[in-house]
Amino acid sequence: MHMNQSNRNHFGSFVVLFMGLVMFLAGCAVGPNYRRPAVDVPAAYRGLAEDEMGRSEPPSLGEEKWWDVFQDKELQSLIRIAIKNNYDVRIAAARVLEARAQLKITRADQFPSLSGGAGITGQGNPAVGPIPSYQLTEGQVNLSASWNLDFWGRYRRATEEQRARLLAQGWAQQAVISTLVANVASGYFQMRELDLQLEISKRTLASRKESLELTSLRTEHGIDTMLDQRQAEQLVYTAGAQVPDLERQIEQQENALSILLGNNPGSIPRGLKLTDQPHAPEVPAGLPSSLLERRPDIREAEENLIAANAQIGVARAAYFPQISLTGTAGYQSSTLTNLFTGPAGIWSLGGSLLQPIFEGGRLRGGVRLAEAQQQEILLTYQQSIQSAFRDVSDGLVAYQKNREFRIQEEKLTDSARDAAQLSEQRFTAGATDYLEVLTNETNYFSDELTLAQAQFNELQALVQLYQALGGGWQQ
Repeated sequence: MHMNQSNRNHFGSFVVLFMGLVMFLAGCAVGPNYRRPAVDVPAAYRGLAEDEMGRSEPPSLGEEKWWDVFQDKELQSLIRIAIKNNYDVRIAAARVLEARAQLKITRADQFPSLSGGAGITGQGNPAVGPIPSYQLTEGQVNLSASWNLDFWGRYRRATEEQRARLLAQGWAQQAVISTLVANVASGYFQMRELDLQLEISKRTLASRKESLELTSLRTEHGIDTMLDQRQAEQLVYTAGAQVPDLERQIEQQENALSILLGNNPGSIPRGLKLTDQPHAPEVPAGLPSSLLERRPDIREAEENLIAANAQIGVARAAYFPQISLTGTAGYQSSTLTNLFTGPAGIWSLGGSLLQPIFEGGRLRGGVRLAEAQQQEILLTYQQSIQSAFRDVSDGLVAYQKNREFRIQEEKLTDSARDAAQLSEQRFTAGATDYLEVLTNETNYFSDELTLAQAQFNELQALVQLYQALGGGWQQ
């Protein structure tokens, strides 16, 4: 069919009217628009001291950068290496790229597809009887377009869903980073605690060996009994048994940290001692309502909820007819030299409408499935919020009570040290037997190890509280 000037004018008018209709209906999209569900947010976190409730607070600890919270330079270096090389972080980043590509693929359904083609054929026949020989050459160039119209918002809802899934993957990546920062800090502090226990054990072992030598000498001269010597040996062997076990734990902890850093097992550099790690007696928690915006796992759960809400619109759009347009325009001529001149233009335009009539309950089942999935994810979102409030409350009480326990353990260790020194002096003066020394030395050694554990627990509670408040992912 040839396209004359009149046909071109009618075709152009039709396109203008049709595009106006499309623009009018572009705002229509079936399915519910997302609204953030109401959540029960407490006025204050449980675990705050009574004098802190209702008092204006500085910004939450969770809003601080991790390098401001963990001020050990070696620990900061380890965290930076982990963020760069850790496999979980790199996998999360790859998932973000996957979601971004999927969004582009889904969004492309909203637009027309356009393709071009060209072809040439030639045919030659010999003379047959009265029919002379002849040759025929035909060329064609065309441009084809097709468009599935999005009257009911099916493709827009699908794009909305994929956009939310992209954001969810982004928040999932931040959650991985937050967890990684907490794990590296916790692992580092545990390593330094084991270092401290090993230092205590070696110092105690050296001191007890000196006491054993003195006791053995006194036994040879009949001043002490063989029972005193055996009791002194027990103290040496008790401290000696701790050394190889602590060395094992330290090396295994170094291996675990190396894996977090994305490295093969190896040694880990040290910075500040466990007892020198700076941390405030109290930490600001901030407003509970701000936790919804700061915790990456809550933000991820909400984006998944937005995606599930959009999927309902996709499922409902399947009830409505699908309207498709196809068109082709080009040139065709049996003489290649006249392909783009003369009456060689061709065009075609077509439309189709497909309305589901009977699907055996498939469409209704799809809508109900999408609605049920949305309800499931809604409950998961609400559950994650409650879990977050619990994490913060647990962290607050853990940090406060571990600090109180550490203070009491310091006093107990000081008393045990004095008792051990006094019993040693009494034994040397002959005022008591070695059993008293054995008892007090054993108590002092045990209390020193317990104090090291208490100091680690206090720092561990700080790490957990920082993560619970949504800190660690800010870069």
